[in-house]
Amino acid sequence: MIDWIPVVFVTFKVLVFGTCMFFAIKWHYDQGRKKGVDTRALLLTVGKVAAVFMLALLGVLTFTFGIARMLGIDLSLP
Repeated sequence: MIDWIPVVFVTFKVLVFGTCMFFAIKWHYDQGRKKGVDTRALLLTVGKVAAVFMLALLGVLTFTFGIARMLGIDLSLP
């Protein structure tokens, strides 16, 4: 039987962070439009920030699974 607590909490966390990221990017985009910032430059910066975030996330996941494997923790799904 699967333990549903981590599934529910991880799903909730992803939804909350995704929503917050969306509104943060939207707010910065709207602020840039008010100041007359070039839309292309703004979207390029958003893409760079998203790429750096995804690379950092990949690094943290790799580090976490590496430490777990080194400690002998079994993270495979049943």
